[in-house]
Amino acid sequence: MKQIPVLIFLSLVISLCNLTQKLTGNKNDNSNSNQATANSNSKGGGDLPPADKPEPTAAQTAALEGGQQVSWDQQGITWMLPAKWSEVSKSTKDSFNWKSPGSGDAAFIIASISAMGGDFPTDVSLKAFYDQAVTRQKNGEVSEVHWLELDGVRGVEFLETPPEAKDGIRRLQWITYRKYAGQSQMVNLILSTEGQYFDKHKDELFAILYSTKLVH
Repeated sequence: MKQIPVLIFLSLVISLCNLTQKLTGNKNDNSNSNQATANSNSKGGGDLPPADKPEPTAAQTAALEGGQQVSWDQQGITWMLPAKWSEVSKSTKDSFNWKSPGSGDAAFIIASISAMGGDFPTDVSLKAFYDQAVTRQKNGEVSEVHWLELDGVRGVEFLETPPEAKDGIRRLQWITYRKYAGQSQMVNLILSTEGQYFDKHKDELFAILYSTKLVH
């Protein structure tokens, strides 16, 4: 039940992207340039600013020692997860969900894919996600926000501040776009746990994020 806020957030993100797609869908004269933008962004190019690359700490590296490589076969994405993490629900082409041992104190990785139109302005949308995270940071809702490149793909990474309620969800999130299987896709990766247990899982959550490998 405590993952409901995550699902609500994902719904809002997808709704935002669908609205943007509708607003830009009739601009056929820009379709070629937008397609080029999608391709350049998937390779880390375009007009967006330089992105940081992962620099795991010793503690983050140690958090995955003896771990397992887990593949999201339908989407060509893999992660290194701690040995005792397990699948919450069977992966589909749209969603992936694993968790650590435990119940209320468990940590989760939830990934989702949203297919976009071929002319969807990925760089514009990604910049909007970044600006939104910066605004949330100014409002005290986000503690850090970065352009982060994982496996050659630029995305927006941000970490929420601790929630007021101890059992509120705190999220580490990375959003990007890529070209895969003939689609322009939004990839949304959320690593989360209850706020009161975040520090317990912090090293492994960042390490899992940094281990992301994806076909593009």
